[in-house]
Amino acid sequence: MLHEYRAEIHTLKQDNAHFANIFAQHNDLDQQIEHAERGDTPMTDVSLENLKKEKLILKDEAFKMIMDFKKSQA
Repeated sequence: MLHEYRAEIHTLKQDNAHFANIFAQHNDLDQQIEHAERGDTPMTDVSLENLKKEKLILKDEAFKMIMDFKKSQA
């Protein structure tokens, strides 16, 4: 997720528990989605879509936190 911000992500994961939690939840959802799409985990289309929406919400929140962090460092 957001690989171009590796340095900021690394710092935020160490210094901000909320960010670390969001990042972990995002990665967990990513794994769940991957397993469902491969057919390893049975899931309805609606459930899969809901996971994708939840993952996007977390990504948006993480991105905002990264941008706020970058502004505070300028």
